[in-house]
Amino acid sequence: MTTPMKTKVGIIGGGPSGLLLSQLLHLKGIDNVLLEKHSRDYVLGRIRAGVLEHGFAELMREAQCGERMDREGEIHDGFYIAHDGIRDRVDLKKYTGGNSVVVYGQTEVTRDLYEARDKMGGTVIHEAQDVTPHDLKSDAPYLTYRLGDEPHRVDCDFIIGADGFHGVSRKSIPKDVLTEYEKVYPFGWLGVLSRTKPVSPELIYAKHERGFALCSLRSQVLSRYYLQVPLTDRVEDWSDEDFWAELKKRLPEDVAGDLITGPSIEKSIAPLRSFVAEPMRYGNLFLAGDAAHIVPPTGARGLNSAASDIYYLYHALLDHYQDGDDTGLEQYSQKALARVWKAQRFSWWMTSLLHTFPDSISYDKRLQQTDLEYLFSSDAAQTSLAENYVGLPF
Repeated sequence: MTTPMKTKVGIIGGGPSGLLLSQLLHLKGIDNVLLEKHSRDYVLGRIRAGVLEHGFAELMREAQCGERMDREGEIHDGFYIAHDGIRDRVDLKKYTGGNSVVVYGQTEVTRDLYEARDKMGGTVIHEAQDVTPHDLKSDAPYLTYRLGDEPHRVDCDFIIGADGFHGVSRKSIPKDVLTEYEKVYPFGWLGVLSRTKPVSPELIYAKHERGFALCSLRSQVLSRYYLQVPLTDRVEDWSDEDFWAELKKRLPEDVAGDLITGPSIEKSIAPLRSFVAEPMRYGNLFLAGDAAHIVPPTGARGLNSAASDIYYLYHALLDHYQDGDDTGLEQYSQKALARVWKAQRFSWWMTSLLHTFPDSISYDKRLQQTDLEYLFSSDAAQTSLAENYVGLPF
């Protein structure tokens, strides 16, 4: 084995969470090493969500990575819920005292963070295989990994597991310590990316008896559309023509009439699940993002929940290294989970409100209808929706 590398913070996972924390810490002079098992091209090839809450956008600016986001991202002050052939608008700005969201693709966020890490000479090691955390309960945890056939080691003070749902970090916590909560939904989202002008300047969430649909966008020339589909469906079952035809059926007539269709440049099916692992700390290992929690994409909380973990971790590590204060580290799991569960509740509620459930009885359908009617008859209900959508305070 080569001579061990020494650093303060070892980060597993080169997605937006790991990169954002790495960048924020580096700006404050806190040395860190990031390990990612895939190539950079692979990471940048992942198509993910693109609605950034108010607090996430602020964190990107603090990380000195917000310039392109502010230039190219689209500020959205509201969105639509389509139902019963009509569209009702949720006015985010009105109901949150002026807050909004930024529509900017996760791939672009990741690209901006990579460029910032390059510019600062940050240590990001790609294609790090068999990453394994060790001695998590000691004051000297370390990471081992392999580059090709060569074994390597990183000695650090803390290990951050930002390596996603299938990563090694959560699996490193003993089963008798970890409690996992999960809800699997009986459907998935079929997503299509197309080089077409979006049908609406703001997102449209559509509730329809045939199933949920979402009209989203990445830019003024790049559209992202989704259909609720059974879990048994495969991408190969859906031609572009079938997708567009079904989408039109689930949208109000005026919207369907304006829809510009074109060949898909990416098509995938994502199953929907809610998942939380507790605690988010074990010894000197701290979980962040999908390693600890997953939400259905309804309501756009996934990436934003990860960003709130990073906010708490960043400030806790800052307090530790600058002031010798470990309160933030000791309270990390509790604080992060309090916000995570609120995001879980919101995503579950949005999913329950807008999707067609295969086993729902007539009572459930009437309740769903009543929930929608109440939402648009009550300023209090719209305020609750709006404040959760733009992001609860950290």
